[in-house]
Amino acid sequence: MLAAATGVASAAEAIASRDLSLQDCVQMALEKNLDIRIERINPQLAQFNLAAARAGYQPSLSLSGEHSHDESGSRLLTGGFLIPGSTTDANSFSGSLGGSTPWGMSYSLGGKSGESYGKSFTIDTNNTLISLPFDSSQSSVELTLTQPLLKNFLIDGTRLGIAVAKNRLKYSELGLRGRIIEVITRVELAYYDLEFAHESVKVQQKALELAQRLLEENKKRVEVGALAPLDEKQSEAEVAGRQADLIAAQRNLDVLENNLKQLLSDNFSQWNSQRLVPSDSLAANREPLSLSDSWSKGLSLRPEYQQAKLDVEREGIQLKYDKNQVFPQLDVFASFGYNGSGVEFSDSLYEVSQRDRPFYSYGGQITIPLGNGAARNRYKNTKAAREQTLIGLKKLEQDIMIQIDNAIKLAQSNYERISATRKAREYAEAALAAEQKKLENGKSTSFVVLSLQRDLTAARSDEISALVQYKRSLALVAQADGTTLERRKVDLTVK
Repeated sequence: MLAAATGVASAAEAIASRDLSLQDCVQMALEKNLDIRIERINPQLAQFNLAAARAGYQPSLSLSGEHSHDESGSRLLTGGFLIPGSTTDANSFSGSLGGSTPWGMSYSLGGKSGESYGKSFTIDTNNTLISLPFDSSQSSVELTLTQPLLKNFLIDGTRLGIAVAKNRLKYSELGLRGRIIEVITRVELAYYDLEFAHESVKVQQKALELAQRLLEENKKRVEVGALAPLDEKQSEAEVAGRQADLIAAQRNLDVLENNLKQLLSDNFSQWNSQRLVPSDSLAANREPLSLSDSWSKGLSLRPEYQQAKLDVEREGIQLKYDKNQVFPQLDVFASFGYNGSGVEFSDSLYEVSQRDRPFYSYGGQITIPLGNGAARNRYKNTKAAREQTLIGLKKLEQDIMIQIDNAIKLAQSNYERISATRKAREYAEAALAAEQKKLENGKSTSFVVLSLQRDLTAARSDEISALVQYKRSLALVAQADGTTLERRKVDLTVK
């Protein structure tokens, strides 16, 4: 027996206790919880998507250069004259900078320059072969602008992508907020469950102490002949039952402790040698609850409701784009530039720089798709989808209001249970004390005392359960109306 007790003591010493408040647990979860760490990446991904969409306005630069060589064959003229073939070499260079603007205009600023040189042969009137070398260059610079007036005027693919990416960035930030609220609520509930488990172990320990005390007293009574041996056996059976209940309570404590550890850490093995002990008081004060206030908060703070509104907004953006795509393509365009020519590259480029030979053009173009069935049906599809999303938003609003109503009623009911279970526990203690005195005076039986002990244990458990359930219900009210972060004083800033 001594060896067993020593082994238990050694095991207890190997596991260190760590006192934690609920606020400590919340802070640890914000830093280490794996679900939150996973969710934190989503706003970063959304930021990258937004940056990629905005890159649609970044201009493109194109540069090219080319050299060509061409030789023609000799020609035999009437009279037997043979004219050698000509040779031509050409160098050309071009470049352009183009893109689009946030109001839908596309632009292209380009320039090109080319030079050709070589020689050819001909026969003059005296039938003399003459060599004709040549060398010339041409250059130009041109700015071209195209502005849509109907299709792609108010919105186009790039603006659609940017608007949707902004919408999804807000959506991901709300998703992170919702995940944090969910995890904090789970931490609260796990913390309260652990409080209950610790108190339940204490209740079962007291129950075992009562049963053991009664067993010792009954043994003495049996020895002096004041009690039948059957009463002693009943007491022994009660002790064994209470030991089994204590083992079960301790096992439940281990499971609930692991549940909380899982929420607080990204490395479970580091917590294996630590026993978590809640340091917060189990007492719970009544909190004022207003259904109308909670409804108002829920419909302004609940992340999933705000996400649903963003879904409606996104459908609206898509609807605006699809409606615009039904229009004909009507564009106005204009171009303006300068030409230059000369013998060498430098000659033609000099003329361009002098801007003495301008050219320009302007006009319009309209393209009318006959029937336009694809665009029209996409617009109708998006319009119907948006109506469906609006109905879903209304349903979610109703669901949230019902959830809040149920959560508040549950909290109010649980608070009333606290007073009732406290009185029941006090009555059970008084009844047991009275019955034990009667047993000492030989006016009661062990069976009745054991029954009252069980009643007291149940009453103590009910009182603890009522306290914990009320605290749990307050956490669920905060989750339902979206005030979990404010309640736990968490300042969330998405970066």
